Amino acid sequence: MTSYELPKVWHWDDEKESKSGNRPDAGSRFDQDLPVGDADLQVYSLGTPNGIKVTVMLEELLAAGVEEADYDLYKINIGDGDQFGSDFVAINPNSKIPAMVDRSQNPALNLFESGSILLYLAEKFHYFLPEDNHSRAEVLNWVFWQTGAGPYVGGGFGHFFNYAPEAMKYPIDRFTMETKRQLDLLDKILADRDYIAGSDYSIADMMIWPWYGRLALGELYEGSDVFLAVDQYKNLQAWAKKINQRPAVQAALAADYQAIKEEND
Repeated sequence: MTSYELPKVWHWDDEKESKSGNRPDAGSRFDQDLPVGDADLQVYSLGTPNGIKVTVMLEELLAAGVEEADYDLYKINIGDGDQFGSDFVAINPNSKIPAMVDRSQNPALNLFESGSILLYLAEKFHYFLPEDNHSRAEVLNWVFWQTGAGPYVGGGFGHFFNYAPEAMKYPIDRFTMETKRQLDLLDKILADRDYIAGSDYSIADMMIWPWYGRLALGELYEGSDVFLAVDQYKNLQAWAKKINQRPAVQAALAADYQAIKEEND
């Protein structure tokens, strides 16, 4: 690998810019009208690990008999740059999925960041978040752990292992070490717990499973299950399989994302 000489001031290469790519500025890039369905909850997302969290929560609420958790689900194709459209940016200025609008509130309430959405839904419907202080704090500990730890798996390990244009030893070693440390942490925590935060299924499980559960099951990055030797994490494996077998989780994985535009647009 060739050495990289740091410039005194970093500049973005405009020739690399594309409609769907990242660049060092925020805000909308084009006008966009998002469709709005009949349900109170409008979800604009994609079937990525972060996006799956919200559909899992909503399907679990519906399975629990919460009819008010009915939702309309729309596909934000990040490869096409849908996240930079004006309507989506109005909901989430950070231009990341998932985003949700609760139209049962007046005025309508915009939500973004998966942890914020799950916490909001748990408090709104009084499900999957304990009321006693100790249990609630433990659930939130793990919710916020995931929001801080997850980027090492997705933006770190996943990027350099699966998406980078060439294999680079230093970043792969660095992020593989941290990913395996996190997997080992979860494996140890689950040695004497049924679920991440204790004896009850909670939003902590819904936050962590789409990343770490699916990673343990070999469903995130091709070949990563062998590369990471995930079979060694027996407790994590058992938990991942248990969550995967939940009907609401399967319903979330099979959820139909409605188009926001004509396919030939």
